[in-house]
Amino acid sequence: MHIDWVLVERTTAAIGSVIVFVVAVKALKDDWKTPGIENHVFKLMLGLLAVGGVIAFLAGINVLGRFGGPA
Repeated sequence: MHIDWVLVERTTAAIGSVIVFVVAVKALKDDWKTPGIENHVFKLMLGLLAVGGVIAFLAGINVLGRFGGPA
């Protein structure tokens, strides 16, 4: 039996990115109405984390391109 490690890596990236996105959006929703500059920075970081989750998901399902393959 041959294990396709690229498929394992992409599947893990896709599943992990969904988890990261959901947790970041939930934390952002819970922290949305808090005042203070440090909380605004925290909200910005959570938003960027959610965007990173979307980008990682798109890379995991091979929408962004085929990296690491032959040129």
